[in-house]
Amino acid sequence: MSMELRQLRYFVAVAEHLGFGRAAKHLHLAQQSLSQQIGALERDLGVRLFDRDTRGTRLTDAGRVFLPEARAVLARADAAASVARRAGRGEIGRLDLAFLTSTANYMLPPVVKALRERFPDLELTTHNVPIDELVAGLRDGRFDAGFTRPPLVPDLATRVLTTEPVCAVLPAGHPLAGRAELRLADLADEDWVLSRRGSWPPWHDKYDRDFAAAGFTPRVVQRADGAANLLGLVAAGVGVTRLARSANSIRRGGVVFVPLAGDRADTVVAWLPDRDGPVRRNLLDVAADLAATADLTRWG
Repeated sequence: MSMELRQLRYFVAVAEHLGFGRAAKHLHLAQQSLSQQIGALERDLGVRLFDRDTRGTRLTDAGRVFLPEARAVLARADAAASVARRAGRGEIGRLDLAFLTSTANYMLPPVVKALRERFPDLELTTHNVPIDELVAGLRDGRFDAGFTRPPLVPDLATRVLTTEPVCAVLPAGHPLAGRAELRLADLADEDWVLSRRGSWPPWHDKYDRDFAAAGFTPRVVQRADGAANLLGLVAAGVGVTRLARSANSIRRGGVVFVPLAGDRADTVVAWLPDRDGPVRRNLLDVAADLAATADLTRWG
């Protein structure tokens, strides 16, 4: 069977206009060509679809039964074409987003809200993960994009979304807690709580350079995973730490954030550039719009 969609459209047009002349005019098609196409469809089906005589054109019994089926096929074909076009524009599809644990509290809500408002038919999944899992997931294709902090690895593309102060985080009541600003060197004699050195070597290489530039090696009394644990240890009086200001959305009691002079932290959206596509491009546009219009670090 070689029935074509255009033949179904021609058949429906003739049935609805009850005549070849009117249907041909509607279709912007020569009447002879329309008649030939209907004849080919009838031969292909092995039945007559129309009775044609001096009284006009009428559907046969087979034509009346065939009409709703033809309309259904055409509607389904139109729907399929619409889905393909929307997928090509990135309006539908699947998006797996990874959020670094320390950024999820303030970055996830506005990003997800904006995506759902602009692209309600996207299938959206979010993951709250540590940095090593986020990078591995971007590289192996589990995640389409990640919201995280640099430095990362060379094969990932990034776009800066926010830049914010880095703060010394002190226990409430600490002698330096009332200062408007500190230098990293002011904390040389403090006990420190920091993340594990193996959690993400590029970060710790940068920390080492920063501490060396401030003229000291921190006296680390305890290491912990994640900003929430570090904040808990600071609140308990174990030591001080150093975090981006937005981490104050994780814990507001028992700790004080004091900006460190000249110290800034970026939050970036990262992706593997050779796996680009319309859905990811739409995500990047949404993220860029948010970064231009809102202080994302205040969402926590």
